[in-house]
Amino acid sequence: MHKHRKSGKRGVTKWRNANCDLPESASTYITGLLGELGCEGSFAVEYLSSEYLSKYHDEDVTPAETRKSNAITKWQSTEERNKVTNLILEHRDPGYNILPRIAYSSFLRFARRIISDVLGPLNDSIVLGSYSGGASTSRRRLASSPAHKFSGQADTTVAASAFVDIIYREAPLLRQFGTFDYLQDVEGSVLFTVPKKTDIDRCACKEPDLNMYLQKGVGSHIRKRLRRFNINLNDQSINRRLAAIGALDDSLATLDLSSASDTITIECVRALLPNEWFAYLDDIRSHSVLVDGEYHRMEMFSSMGNGFTFELESLIFWALCRTTLYFEGISGVVSVYGDDIICPSLGADMISWVLHEFGFAVNPKKSFSSGPFRESCGGHYHHHEDVTPFYLKRKATKLTDVIRVANQLRRWALADPLREFMVPSAYNVWIKLASFVPRDLWGGYDLSADTSLVSPGLPNKQLKRLSRTRQEPSDGSYLHWHNSNWKRTDGPDEPSQDPEDTTSLCRKQAVQKGAPYQIDYFYQEMVDQSGPG
Repeated sequence: MHKHRKSGKRGVTKWRNANCDLPESASTYITGLLGELGCEGSFAVEYLSSEYLSKYHDEDVTPAETRKSNAITKWQSTEERNKVTNLILEHRDPGYNILPRIAYSSFLRFARRIISDVLGPLNDSIVLGSYSGGASTSRRRLASSPAHKFSGQADTTVAASAFVDIIYREAPLLRQFGTFDYLQDVEGSVLFTVPKKTDIDRCACKEPDLNMYLQKGVGSHIRKRLRRFNINLNDQSINRRLAAIGALDDSLATLDLSSASDTITIECVRALLPNEWFAYLDDIRSHSVLVDGEYHRMEMFSSMGNGFTFELESLIFWALCRTTLYFEGISGVVSVYGDDIICPSLGADMISWVLHEFGFAVNPKKSFSSGPFRESCGGHYHHHEDVTPFYLKRKATKLTDVIRVANQLRRWALADPLREFMVPSAYNVWIKLASFVPRDLWGGYDLSADTSLVSPGLPNKQLKRLSRTRQEPSDGSYLHWHNSNWKRTDGPDEPSQDPEDTTSLCRKQAVQKGAPYQIDYFYQEMVDQSGPG
């Protein structure tokens, strides 16, 4: 049992160390926090109330095994639907009117031309990929750094191994170090689940190492080429800004798809991509996935976890939207970020229809083409108001948990100039949360952080997560560094996906003094600072 001491100053709890457990009273308060806000009739509060615990994971509510089982059952059901989609697309009559007076063959020709323009010619340099810090079929998460993947034995599917000679020709340094000299053939990827919502997990797949490397090369290429067409997959704020415009004037719709990455079927990709690109992507993807000890031949083209899935789905959805609007004679903005789609409201229904015709399902609960509400890329808007909620995903047990919730409450409460006065209890709730945080951690400025409390004044200390000490193979570390820098003539093609390898343990660290940061103040904080009169 961790001990703690209390100071008498404003009832603030000061911990002996940053890693002791929160008192149960604090955990209970955070879980039931919304009951303190009140203000019935406020859309922002009511919306937050519906979302706050929607992703909460609690073994007492839904055990992990049940969430995993539910996710696999849903994944298998999606694959059954994909099988039907593949049959429909494979045998569809070219003269079928996918839009009024528009034959399927005409639609495909236009969409394929758009996609071909984005992809450009297929050349040998496309094999130069990269690694992230995620697990692969051969390496668990704790031993899956890019440096480790560049060293030692690597898994591959038989089809992907055929590209090793091209990799070595394009990157002689990898040949010199024998990066892919020791390949182990595997049948495909391995399914696993990650937390998503209260009652269900999300399925993803661990890819073979060489496949992952090649897939990342394709993903980076598509990401870079889409920039030429004003689709920036490095910036979610574009979709958030457009969603806010749609909520304000009803001109733009926000569409969200159900299980989007798991419904990109083989025949959909075959129909839309140039033949040589389809053949290459087909060679480097996993055709089978290990599910509960048995291999399943996939009806989907690529799963979440494949290194090009996100970019490929973005490209496909963008092309289908642009093609639909062209034939419907509707102009306007189209922006995509994965399955987060922004399009003109006038074309939303027809785009939804076309997406359905290619096997995708628009989620009616998260798609909006009329009315005052829009949601895209984590931004939620109602009329002129930013109503983006925050979520409690598990029981608050550590100091970082209470700091995160307090900072998110501040962001939510001050996102709209009038909300603080419509929800006057927000400041009192924030003060209560802040009372659980040591005073020397006050004064932060980053609302997305959980290591210092955003509040007026200069910070004294902040929390820093302790790093794991692990031995990185020197050759692998060098190859990862070199691989990250050998294609920089056009600038970085995507943000780094290698998170710092840290533990959940923290220590306090002194903050270098400097000028005060700009933060949004509660009205009461400004009154307190101004003094009497």
